Amino acid sequence: MPLRSRRLVLLSLIALAASALSACGRAEEGSTIRYRIALVPKGATHEHWQSVHAGARKAVSELAGRGIEIELFWNGPLREDDREQQIQVVEGFITRGVDGLGLAPLDSRALVRPVEEARRAGIAVLIFDSALDTPDIVSYVATDNYRGGTLAASRLGEALKGRGRVLMLRYQEGSAATEERETGFLDHMRERYPDVTVISSNQYAGATRDTARRASENLLNRHAHEIDGIFTPNESSTHGMLLALQDIRRAGRVAFVGFDTSAVFVEAMGRGELQGFVVQNPVNMGYLSVMTLVDHLQGRPVPPKIDTGVELVTPENLNEPGIQRLLTRSLD
Repeated sequence: MPLRSRRLVLLSLIALAASALSACGRAEEGSTIRYRIALVPKGATHEHWQSVHAGARKAVSELAGRGIEIELFWNGPLREDDREQQIQVVEGFITRGVDGLGLAPLDSRALVRPVEEARRAGIAVLIFDSALDTPDIVSYVATDNYRGGTLAASRLGEALKGRGRVLMLRYQEGSAATEERETGFLDHMRERYPDVTVISSNQYAGATRDTARRASENLLNRHAHEIDGIFTPNESSTHGMLLALQDIRRAGRVAFVGFDTSAVFVEAMGRGELQGFVVQNPVNMGYLSVMTLVDHLQGRPVPPKIDTGVELVTPENLNEPGIQRLLTRSLD
């Protein structure tokens, strides 16, 4: 038998044994029902993932009040470009025989195989934040990322009064969520603002604020004095571009719309260095991921896709109660 086949068989056998053991833990003891649920984010450092984790813990606390005890595991790669480490984390949870697995895949294709292994081991798999190229899941809990990109395009187009030259710094290849945002931005800009020219849209920020800063510096070295606007599709790319603009004293002199929530972005917007940023509801994402997995494990039907919400934050609406609640929850 080939080595890969032996490995798959071994994983399945270990997972089945672990599942049998965990089934004992799921049995009712008095009025308490127990499940073991693992969530695997793309990374550990961004505020976005910390907020997702906070939402998941909120769900665990609420379920405990209903007599459903959740043992929640949270683990992901250190860097948001380490696909192999994320695969290893998923495989580790397969061998531990968790009941439910929530995954924010770093790559829409590379994580298909371990997810299929988990399903064969009898683990309920939910995808959150970013899509995966497989139908074999419980549900997909995420932002309407395409719409988020169109919101950014509208804000930037309005800031430029419908004319000018802009660039978009992409995040990284294989990330379905940011690819949808980038496509939404480009489509909407093309359709609604034909006099805005996108002069660069094929460069990538990479996984961290530091790689984004370097990529931004390279772009600004070539285009700083010929651009009127910028769009970046996630927290690290927005932060890296902001730092690069500040370094060359162009922050506030170029219209700039970012994506995701950070206290740094709120402060920058107050100084006029950001014209707005699109925010998700990561707390709701973590909360609904756990709740949806538990509903499925208890035999209740769940929708195949759940929209967790997306909003545009601007200086004009920053102090509105709904926006403040969203920002406060996201930054907890």
